[in-house]
Amino acid sequence: MKKLFSWSICVLTLSVSCLAQTSESFDIATFRSPKGWNKQATQNSVQFSTEDKAFGTYCLITLLRSIPGPGNSKENFDAAWKTVVKEMIDVGEPQMQPSNNPDDWKAEMGSAPFEKDGQKGVAVLVTTSGYGKMVNVLILTNSEAYEPNIRGFLESVSLKKPEINSQPAPVINNGNLSVLGTWGASSSNQSSYAVNNGINGYIKTQYTFHPNGTYEFLVKTFQYTMRNLLFTKETGTYQLNGNSLMLIPQKGYIREWTKATVIGADGRRSQTDNWGALVSTQNTKLEKVTYQISKQYFSGIQEWQLVMQSANPTERDGPFTGNSNFPNSWLYGTQKFPIKPPQ
Repeated sequence: MKKLFSWSICVLTLSVSCLAQTSESFDIATFRSPKGWNKQATQNSVQFSTEDKAFGTYCLITLLRSIPGPGNSKENFDAAWKTVVKEMIDVGEPQMQPSNNPDDWKAEMGSAPFEKDGQKGVAVLVTTSGYGKMVNVLILTNSEAYEPNIRGFLESVSLKKPEINSQPAPVINNGNLSVLGTWGASSSNQSSYAVNNGINGYIKTQYTFHPNGTYEFLVKTFQYTMRNLLFTKETGTYQLNGNSLMLIPQKGYIREWTKATVIGADGRRSQTDNWGALVSTQNTKLEKVTYQISKQYFSGIQEWQLVMQSANPTERDGPFTGNSNFPNSWLYGTQKFPIKPPQ
């Protein structure tokens, strides 16, 4: 497998800059399928596979749906290696490849040998980050014979950049930006293991700004691998001065709830993301923070987003979104599916 590591350097340089002609698309990616390979598509991934039973060789390429990328390209890769790769196979730390990324999309590639069910192979992960998103491609193979196919696929991949309209948003009250309404963001567990085993989870974050100068901040955390649900709530007042937004919290807590149990038509019991019974309550740290705010229109998703910028991450908002166009910021879109607090 030594040769496999050498060719991956070249692929990493080409994969984000090559705008190959393609006839297929998935999510924000366009690509060319490896000719003659089996293709299996789900809501969260497209997978290509081939094998030669006579020689006992195989190759599996999985293109995963884009997910929020909260960090820089290396931080996103490290997070993806822990979830996408390590949750699927027993593998060590990756050997990273040098990257040359002239465009806004930044790619990181790493690889490591593995052994599963007595079969040895190599795992290669390509994580491409940009515009607050990350796209992962996982490759599992045990033969150098598939290098041309892998290279061809990666070089054919191009990612759609969201269009940003920087036109000024409507203003009210002597030039203050309007933040009224409910704004939200969400992230989910899109690792191959979670997707293949139906155990996806999510974290939903939500701001509501009321006309009377008060705000409400909510967070719901649901993971199939967690025993309980988490619900965070903070309330307080806000002050607008031009493009400065000051939040002055008054109360805040995080509560742990059991997951509600439902009984299916077959009599089987299962846990859902509905609220069950209250387990515990803990007060949260109240942070008075002044954000620099703006509104940006993303024509690709036809949505205005509220951009909140701060000098440092906050415990309330968590890590920055990681969008290279909006450094030190969080992006909150129009909340289409508001969080329903426990009763």
